Amino acid sequence: MALKPVTPPVETVFAAMRTRLFGHPAPAVTRIADESRDPFRVLVSTMISLRTKDEVTASASKRLFDVADTAAAVAELTEKTVAGLIYPAGFYHTKARHIIGCARIIRDRHAGRVPATREELLALPGVGVKTANLTLNLGFGVEAVCVDTHVHRIANRLGWIDTDTPEASEGALEKVLPRALWIEVNSLFVAYGRSVCTPVSPKCSECSVAEACRQVGVSRRR
Repeated sequence: MALKPVTPPVETVFAAMRTRLFGHPAPAVTRIADESRDPFRVLVSTMISLRTKDEVTASASKRLFDVADTAAAVAELTEKTVAGLIYPAGFYHTKARHIIGCARIIRDRHAGRVPATREELLALPGVGVKTANLTLNLGFGVEAVCVDTHVHRIANRLGWIDTDTPEASEGALEKVLPRALWIEVNSLFVAYGRSVCTPVSPKCSECSVAEACRQVGVSRRR
């Protein structure tokens, strides 16, 4: 299937964003993946990151992994212990239950290894499409478009897609982005969305791709 043509080319936009973000820290889950190359840490830190500030995700993940960093080890912890370690992550009680549930399934049904297919990941408790795709991306190097609110917002602001939800944006972006950029788009757009293309009062004067955005009309911001 031919890619939807966009102006300027998506590769140009990605390059400009990378330059603008030079020296900025990557999102917490990306840093954890780069440091550990461990799919289990990627999975769990992604679960912690949902509706949670990046700095909280980093510190909460570190506290948990300092105590237990394998599925077998986490499976032996109590929900109270995990909740205490990941606090104040959002919905920490629910996340603790899901993390332990995932760990036990991985230990008992997958020989302690995180499953490497989207279908198997989605079968784990508390794992949605975003978490599954990011685990495939950063844990296994599998190409999948991981869309959160930042990716959804920026892609719509640039006029690459016209969607109402992150869920709809995944399929739309698969038709726009070269497959070689599927893994990078989440980490890059999350970092850009937090520092420049923010949800409210975006820093357009500091944006390296503002001209591309203006070509489709600033009024289309989402």
